[in-house]
Amino acid sequence: MRHFSVYAPSILMIINRNSKFARHRYHCLTVVFSLLLGACSTFQADLAETTALQDQPIAAINTPLPTPEAEIINQPGTQPIFIADYYVAPWPYIPIENPPSVALVKPEPADIDDRPALSLAVKMAQTHESIILQRREAGLQALAEIEKNKDAWHRLQQGMQLTPVLNDRVSAQLNWYLNHRGYLERVMQRAKLVLPFILDELEKNNLPTELALLPIVESAYQTFAYSHGRASGMWQIIPSTGRFLGLKQNWWYDGRRDIIESTRAAIRYLNTLAGEFNGDWDLALASYNAGPGKIRNAIRYNRKRNRPTDFWHLTRIRKETKNYVPKLYALKELFGHPERYQLELLPISNEPAFEIVDLDRQIDLALAAELAGLTINELYQYNPAFNRWATSPSGPHRLLLPKDKSEQFKQALSEVPAEKHIKWVRHKIRTGETLSEISRKYRTTTALIKSVNKIRGTQIRAGKYLTIPTATKSLKSYTLSKTARLSKIQNTRRSGNKQVHVVRPGQSLWGISRRYGVSTNALARWNGMAPIDTLSIGQELIVWTNKESLVQSLANLIAAGPNRGLHALRYTIRKGDSLYRIASKFNIRISDIRRWNKIGKYLQPGQKIKLYVDITRQSG
Repeated sequence: MRHFSVYAPSILMIINRNSKFARHRYHCLTVVFSLLLGACSTFQADLAETTALQDQPIAAINTPLPTPEAEIINQPGTQPIFIADYYVAPWPYIPIENPPSVALVKPEPADIDDRPALSLAVKMAQTHESIILQRREAGLQALAEIEKNKDAWHRLQQGMQLTPVLNDRVSAQLNWYLNHRGYLERVMQRAKLVLPFILDELEKNNLPTELALLPIVESAYQTFAYSHGRASGMWQIIPSTGRFLGLKQNWWYDGRRDIIESTRAAIRYLNTLAGEFNGDWDLALASYNAGPGKIRNAIRYNRKRNRPTDFWHLTRIRKETKNYVPKLYALKELFGHPERYQLELLPISNEPAFEIVDLDRQIDLALAAELAGLTINELYQYNPAFNRWATSPSGPHRLLLPKDKSEQFKQALSEVPAEKHIKWVRHKIRTGETLSEISRKYRTTTALIKSVNKIRGTQIRAGKYLTIPTATKSLKSYTLSKTARLSKIQNTRRSGNKQVHVVRPGQSLWGISRRYGVSTNALARWNGMAPIDTLSIGQELIVWTNKESLVQSLANLIAAGPNRGLHALRYTIRKGDSLYRIASKFNIRISDIRRWNKIGKYLQPGQKIKLYVDITRQSG
């Protein structure tokens, strides 16, 4: 009844004009003024509450009052009765919290014979109070809708185009996610940096926004992710596919980890795959995981046997691919209907979390971080594609920076001379030094040294000087560079005895793992590699084993060669020979023969192969 003071003049008019009230005017006025005093007594509290709310976005404290609206009720057979003047406040209306109640003192029944007009006026007041509360509720709902439209998750939901699937395979993946809510929270935290940009790119290409959830399946939005299959970045692109998509990969920079370039490349690739399979997104997604060739082979296999050729009926595909598409549909269900699964979505703004700042040359990342007011780690999180201590000399010449740091960086960078973007060292060439040795010493590349010093070939002269770009800080400061990340992995303490193996010509991960009695996958994992990665001569590998003495003896045996029992020989294939017969004859493995030689499908008489035989194991 807070607004009763607005209606009081109208009620007084009713009392004065209606003859039925004339006889009991004193009692009627008593009721009216009691209500009026009750309303006035809360005026000061209302004013204080209104002032406190003036900074709220839905408040309209200074809004002038609109023109009163008059409502006339014309009852049949009677003169029109003027019921009330009241104000209709425009949206947004000033919120009313805990409106005060006014107690009505009910008169004795005998004092007023007929009270329909007074009851009508009171009901009008109550009705208008209800209207005000309804409008306030509508205003709050409208504000909530505005905030909802600013959220990236809502935008993702609105752009979903794939037909929902909730079969047993999808339900199994959905249950896994629901049982690992901590994992989902970490995923949503990482999504803050990349989700709005991914949605921007998908909408530009008019593609389903569900594809923005694909990096969860691939990497959980981890931009530094690296798999056993050599896939890198949050979109998990392998080197060959990256080259096919035009992503640069060199000593300085890996475009597969670039937030901008990898996202655009992955979206182009997904769009191409969808076209290859006539808009069938299930097959396109499976192809993104397994490769389009494997999916076409699986389709041909089903077609020859008159089986359905949709994704859900394919059998000649890996288990990983069979689970791949169901994982995306499970995420679609989960993030499309979070209220069904009591999943509280972490609010993410629709606006990208970063700004692209263009540069005109290479810059030391430690200097860039200092100019932007960031730590080096924070800068790497926004720019994970840079492998070393600086941006790539051949580009891209740009940095991603938090929006609130970009202007500060631009201003500070404008005050730094161009020649100081990188630290330069003058190196005197010593006798016997090579460009590759010098480049390793300064953690740079031979190509860059040659370019800076205008060297055409590989010949350098002792006593001359080279100008070499180098880091402004200790290399240990660049904690997310490729070198630092590898060092952290290799220095992680594990069970067993730590051995350092230096790679020699002709060695592979498989061969080294066999020598030390460990698995190839474990050896690769200890050294931040994939099992199929190539090795470089002189590269140091960490090996952990529980059999130190056996490891040392095996390593010495292999290194010693013929003097310790191993003997290399060249064998000429004879008519009737097979790999099995040769392996049995010399007590070696068929796989070793294949590894030591490039052998085709068939052996030819007269063909020569190399064998490494332990002479101590031959029976003569």
